[in-house]
Amino acid sequence: MKFNVLTLFPELFEQYLSQTILKRAVDKNIVDYKIINIRDYARNKHSQMDDIPFGGGAGMVLKPEAYWNYFYENFEYFKNENLELKKPYVIFLSPQGKQLTHKKVTELSQKDEIVLISGRYEGLDQRVIDKFVDEEISIGDYVLSSGDLPSLVLMDSVIRIKNGVIKKESFETDSFYNGLLGFPQYTRPVEIDGIEVPEVLRSGNHAKIDEFRQMKSIEKTIQNREDLFEKKLEHIEEDLEFKKVYKKYLKSK
Repeated sequence: MKFNVLTLFPELFEQYLSQTILKRAVDKNIVDYKIINIRDYARNKHSQMDDIPFGGGAGMVLKPEAYWNYFYENFEYFKNENLELKKPYVIFLSPQGKQLTHKKVTELSQKDEIVLISGRYEGLDQRVIDKFVDEEISIGDYVLSSGDLPSLVLMDSVIRIKNGVIKKESFETDSFYNGLLGFPQYTRPVEIDGIEVPEVLRSGNHAKIDEFRQMKSIEKTIQNREDLFEKKLEHIEEDLEFKKVYKKYLKSK
């Protein structure tokens, strides 16, 4: 799998992507990435990337020429409009996009090549979106100064679940994997300032430990993400293990 990131600030990516899990994915040839300074494709006198918006308004808008140059010079698909040629999946990180979810992350992890467009200023010329972008994605209902952090968030979330990057059981207990938030975790020491690790986790009884964790996962989801829990309840008949534990949870209340 390959990521191509189009950004005005490539230096923001290198340090993070050269660390731990992400570096391991590259070293194992599971993932490759290329950080592109999109300004290099501007090809005007001052490598200008922004201009005032038609119709007026505050701020500046990213101009389309550099993106046109990039896609036409790097992908035969766009020059020939031949559906048999290789086409990358193009994502524009934007507050106007669909929200990034675990389901979407899993879907994206199956793509062979992804191009991420990191926006800046007040937006990106709509013609770039109409011509090249397959999907607009947002990481939340708030606005950041650029799409660089959202691009890193998307890459991290996708790369870590690629087969061979980390153990499957490591991300199977993550929040959202099974439609619920993750359960609380504890480590040594057993006691600190009079607060002890729950006894069940020290019991060695794995069946009881699993049940305890599922109960706590249900509790956490109800407390923090009622919307998520309601979606889980809609499919309760499809998950008999969850149904069984949920009944026990209700009885304990």
